[in-house]
Amino acid sequence: MTNRDNIGIRAREVRARRFRIEFPMARPRFLPDNFTLALVGTVVLASLLPCRGAAAHAFNWATNIAVGLLFFLHGAKLSREAVVAGATHWRLHAVVLLSTFALFPLLGLALKPVLQPLVTPTLYAGVLFLCTLPSTVQSSIAFTSIAKGNVPAAVCAASASSLLGIFVTPALVGLMITSQSAAAASPWSTVGSIVMQLLVPFIAGQLLRPVIGGWIERNRGVLRFVDQGSILLVVYVAFSEAVNQGLWHQIPARALGGLLVVNVVLLVIALLLTTFVSKRLGFNRADQITIIFCGSKKSLAAGVPMAKVIFSAQAVGAIVLPLMLFHQIQLMACAALAQRWGARDMSGERDGQDGVAGAARGRGALNAGKR
Repeated sequence: MTNRDNIGIRAREVRARRFRIEFPMARPRFLPDNFTLALVGTVVLASLLPCRGAAAHAFNWATNIAVGLLFFLHGAKLSREAVVAGATHWRLHAVVLLSTFALFPLLGLALKPVLQPLVTPTLYAGVLFLCTLPSTVQSSIAFTSIAKGNVPAAVCAASASSLLGIFVTPALVGLMITSQSAAAASPWSTVGSIVMQLLVPFIAGQLLRPVIGGWIERNRGVLRFVDQGSILLVVYVAFSEAVNQGLWHQIPARALGGLLVVNVVLLVIALLLTTFVSKRLGFNRADQITIIFCGSKKSLAAGVPMAKVIFSAQAVGAIVLPLMLFHQIQLMACAALAQRWGARDMSGERDGQDGVAGAARGRGALNAGKR
C-alpha cells in the first residue's frame, strides 16, 4: 500500500469522525416517541391558542372529514383473508371481547369508590369512558408479533373489537355514565351518528379494497399520517373548546397526579387478570400473548372520535384526557413486555438449535468411534 493510499484512508477516517460529530446521536430510550411529543404539543397549543368562533367551526368540519377519511383507509387496509384465518379461534376471541367490554367496565365501576376521590368527577367519567372502548388494532398486532404471539388471531380479535365498539361503546356509556351532565344526548341515540361517521366510511373502504388496497399497502405512510393527523386535529379542537370553558381552572394539579395512579392501577389489574385467565383456560403461550395484548389495551384512534360524537363539546377535553394518558402508559408497559417475551422466545429457539446441533455432533462422534 502506497503513502497516497494511506493518506486517502486517513482522510476518509477524519471525514467519518466529522460526520459522526456533526449529526446528533439517536434519541435516548427514555424520551417518548414523536407522536406522543406531538400530542403533548397539541395540548399546549390548544391551551395557549385555542380556536374560537368561525375558526372553531372550520376546524370542526376539517375534523369530521379527517375522521371519516381515517376509517375509510382503515377499511381499505384490513385484509379479509387475515380475518378469516383467525376467525376460527372463537375461544380466544371470546376472552378478548369479554376482557375489553366486560372486565374493564366492571373494574371501572368496582374501583370507583376507591379511585374517584383521587380525581375530579368529570375525569373519572373519562376513566369510565376509557373502560368502554374497544382494543387497539395496530399496536396490539405489532406487540403480539414482537412477542411471538398468534398474529392472525390478533388481527381478527383487534378488528372485531374495533367494529363491535361502534355499537357496544355507546350502549355501555349510557349504562355507566347516566348521571353525567357531560353527555350531549342519550348515547343510544348517538349510534346512528357513529355509524354514519365511522362505520359507513369503513364499509366503503372495505368495498373499495380490491381497487385501492394495493396502493395503501405500498403507501402505509399515508395511513399513518392520516391516523395521527386526525387524532391531533380532534385533540386540538376538543381541548380548545375545553380551555374556552375553563378546563385548567377546573382540574387541580393533584387530580392530574391522581389520574396517573388510576390509569396505572387499571392497566396493572387488566394485565394480571388476562395473564391469569388465559393460563387457567389452557391456552398455549402464543395465544396467551395475544389475549394479554388485545385484551388489556384501549384505542385512542377510536376513542377520541367517539367522544366527540357522544359527549358535549365543552366536556370532550376532560373526557379524553384519561385516555390520552392511558394510551402512553399502555404503550410503554406493553413495549417492555413484548421485548422481554420476544427475547425469551429467541433465546429458547437458540438453545433448542444448540441442543439439536450438539446431539447431532454426539451421534457423529459415536458412529465414528464404532467405525
